[in-house]
Amino acid sequence: MTERVCVVGAGAFVPARTISNERIARAIPGWSAERIEEKIGIRERRFLWDFDDETGRAIPPPDDVAGRFYPATNTDMCELSLRQALSRGGVDAKELDALFVVTCTPDAPHFNHDAMALHERLGMREDAFALVVDDGCGGTPYVLDLARKMMEGGRFRTVAVVASAFTSPLLNREVYTDELPPTPGRPKALNAYLSMYVFGDGAGAVVLRSQPGDEDGPGILSSFSGNAYAELVSRRGGGMLKLPYQPGRTRPSDMAFVVDGFKVARSYPEYMQKCLDAVSTPAVRAQVKRYYFHQPNKRVMDSFVSRAGLAKEAVACNVDRIGNTSAAGMLILLSEDLEAGRVALGSGDLVMVAAVGANVHYGAQLVRL
Repeated sequence: MTERVCVVGAGAFVPARTISNERIARAIPGWSAERIEEKIGIRERRFLWDFDDETGRAIPPPDDVAGRFYPATNTDMCELSLRQALSRGGVDAKELDALFVVTCTPDAPHFNHDAMALHERLGMREDAFALVVDDGCGGTPYVLDLARKMMEGGRFRTVAVVASAFTSPLLNREVYTDELPPTPGRPKALNAYLSMYVFGDGAGAVVLRSQPGDEDGPGILSSFSGNAYAELVSRRGGGMLKLPYQPGRTRPSDMAFVVDGFKVARSYPEYMQKCLDAVSTPAVRAQVKRYYFHQPNKRVMDSFVSRAGLAKEAVACNVDRIGNTSAAGMLILLSEDLEAGRVALGSGDLVMVAAVGANVHYGAQLVRL
């Protein structure tokens, strides 16, 4: 018997508010509702916050100390997903040695705010680590690889990884109908509105535990992460070099997350294939029951699945109905499959997680549940 890093719990939260293509296109003009579905295969997305159709601006929920508007924040979504993962795994929060929150949309950007808030809410031990990892769509397998290596070193026994996307507060017509001007090496301006059509809100979580096991038992069988340099998504503003109150240094689109659709479509198959090849062989892939991939949009993912020769029915998908939930997407898919009974913890089902995103982190895990 050897120590194996196993997935013992998983959970997710997705808001109930459904935003149609017709409604988002009215708020943020750019493409028609029909063109949105045609180009990216997304029919609707989920938002935690509502927005004003006339002004095209997000509507924050009222402050309410009684908690009538819970969940209302990124931390709230993360908490709900993590509590579900802990419950499914039969793990008490005090058993956690470390908590990693993977997000690029935290409630507050500094001092590990969202992770520290979760640490307090769950009553974790004082000596348990709590860190926010500022990352995008490729962040989940990247951090899972990091956590696995730490756990194999023997310092951590039980670790939670939570990932989230909180897009709805960003909705602002002035910001998301602006363009990102051409730059050297990119002669064409980028439209910011695509991000508002693509992304949705949600959070997912997994609990990892190092426990005795044999070669054929549950555990992360292989893991991989890598770095490349291609700005697939940019957000120019918010840092010290482009603060909103510095005259002449910012424009509205600097505060937008701007997707370079051409680069995403070109890069996704290249790095996703690297992920598949790093953690599996074609013979192994024939045994994988479910794939949990990052879903930039349905068209890009469907094209890759076909190109890679994977069975379409084995590839979990929800981007068409909840939107691109960035780093959270893979964990939401896993939780949905657990809820539906398509896979089960402790069953021996073979699954794969893989993603690439942002600027660029990419990675994958082959996991026996």
